[in-house]
Amino acid sequence: MKILIWPGSLRQGSFNRQLANVINSRLVEKGVETDLIEFRDFDMPLFNADIQEKNGIPDATNALADRIVSSDGFVLVMPEYNFGVPGPVKNAIDWLSRIRPYPTAGKVCLLASAAPGQVGGARGIIALRPALSFMGAWLVPESFSLAQASNAFSENNQLKNSELEKLLNDVIGKFIAAAGSLRV
Repeated sequence: MKILIWPGSLRQGSFNRQLANVINSRLVEKGVETDLIEFRDFDMPLFNADIQEKNGIPDATNALADRIVSSDGFVLVMPEYNFGVPGPVKNAIDWLSRIRPYPTAGKVCLLASAAPGQVGGARGIIALRPALSFMGAWLVPESFSLAQASNAFSENNQLKNSELEKLLNDVIGKFIAAAGSLRV
């Protein structure tokens, strides 16, 4: 099984990149092959149908789509901006939605988020669910939101809180089971 891990933040020191690294480690520990991407490597113009009509789908969008298609599922770990989906992630989803068949169709998806606030990015996850569901992704019912992320990580790529670590492992286990059962 191969799982794409997509940290949805462009910031170098992102909490969501840290959480993606933790998730990557947990998946590897469970014997899963991972493809941990660097989102900034997929630089796309702002979605504009005129750009698509003139130039087609951007190369970066096609490259991201290829990585999604070649996986058995994906984990999107993204920040929450102003109670919603960050612009770069939404823009990538908008571009990906122009490809047929949708690259996300039939892929199991786990949504996760880390944020310094009390809600851990949960509102952004909720806001993203309709778009990914529309594009045929099989969304794991549970997600993982890490609140107070500025104090959540140890120096050795672990979550400091053992209860949160257990919760994350449980969610990852369910995700692996779902991705394995839907694997074509």
